[in-house]
Amino acid sequence: MKKSTIEFEKVREKLDKEKAFHMESLFKLIRQPSISAQNRGVLECANLLATMMKDAGIDTKTLDTEGYPVVYGEVLHPDNKLTVLFYGHYDVQPPEPLELWNSDPFEPTIHDGKIYGRGTGDNKGQLIAHVLAVKSLLDLYGKLPINVKFLFEGEEEKGSINLAPFVENNKELLAANIAYTADGPMEGKDQPSVTLGNRGLLYIELKAQGAIKDNHSGNKGNIAPNPAMDLINLIRTMVDPNGKVLIKDFYNDILTPTGEELDHIRSLPFDPEATANVIGMHKISLSAEEYYKKLCLSPTFNIAGFGSGYTGEGTKTIIPSEAKVKIDMRLAADQDPDLIFQNIIEHVKHFNSPSTITIDYLGGVKPSRTPMHLDIVQKIIRAVEISHNKMPVVLPALGGTGPMYVFTDILKIPSLTVPYANVDEDNHAPNENMGIKEYLNGIQTTCAAILHLGEQI
Repeated sequence: MKKSTIEFEKVREKLDKEKAFHMESLFKLIRQPSISAQNRGVLECANLLATMMKDAGIDTKTLDTEGYPVVYGEVLHPDNKLTVLFYGHYDVQPPEPLELWNSDPFEPTIHDGKIYGRGTGDNKGQLIAHVLAVKSLLDLYGKLPINVKFLFEGEEEKGSINLAPFVENNKELLAANIAYTADGPMEGKDQPSVTLGNRGLLYIELKAQGAIKDNHSGNKGNIAPNPAMDLINLIRTMVDPNGKVLIKDFYNDILTPTGEELDHIRSLPFDPEATANVIGMHKISLSAEEYYKKLCLSPTFNIAGFGSGYTGEGTKTIIPSEAKVKIDMRLAADQDPDLIFQNIIEHVKHFNSPSTITIDYLGGVKPSRTPMHLDIVQKIIRAVEISHNKMPVVLPALGGTGPMYVFTDILKIPSLTVPYANVDEDNHAPNENMGIKEYLNGIQTTCAAILHLGEQI
């Protein structure tokens, strides 16, 4: 047996003895609500997390932003030459609708090998895995083979609105060789994955105002404007039936995938039946290449919500006085949400409508991409393989959005995401969960990354 294998077995044995402590640590975090959208318990959670980090042997402090504080921690040693910056967020989504939960969202419950509760997978279970891994390694060895820093924010579920200015003002404090995030679900059941970027986001709301009141659809039909219909007609000028976005210059700046990236996604495993099951569909008629191109390398245009008029039981014949639609666009590498928003403003301005249409900017995040060939990236991929005894699926970008551009664009360091949660974690939905096995494996994976980067395994 190789020395590296023997060394990591010692880590596995220690983590196995600490399972009860690791479970209770997560339970403690889940029990503390931290809903940034509702200003509920976020400061209390920041203080709790800081205390837990200090108890783990991490030099920790809370740092002010224009919103909720950043919890910053570090374990540094002058002999170490490599530094990893662990990112995560301690805020969570609102739990509503509460009636769809099978248990109290803030009282962790175990059922069928999963921990249920708001924030289990997104992101408290994955965030605390880094902290507990560092504690276990410090207990076992007395020091780490690399420097580690922690950047845990409290506004990710609000679009990380104050993270970029914080990072810009604290470049020296946050200096590192790579940013490492554990967030989101793995690519499949028992299938570890590594993601080398993420799509960006532009979120807008369009409002249409017709008459100052609802009108009878017979008595005033063809007379009063219908703002719901006007929004539908507007949207049809913004995207065609095949999903192609018609807004000026929308596709101009998209980074062309490299031949290496295209060859790589063609080689990725893809189970259309299992993927359809996770989504809640009967089937998906896509090849692996089509699926991953759409998910990782292409932008989207999505109606997230549409509201107008009467939607209750039975009939009510009215022409509604107002309508609104929420639209989110996931952006591919190098697309700029601010530039696209300005082009949407111009698009709406030139649309001829009987209703008065206004547009609100609700949030924007730039996309991010890290090259696959970097040596430090390859080392983390190898660490994930060591931890799981299985080669991870490596994706060029995450379908979802995170603030990783603050690392690649502001700190100028590579950034990757290693999801620890199960593929069916139901993050943002009722009955959010994280598998016990996946949670404990996450702690082990962070240990493997630290030790492998430090050339200890």
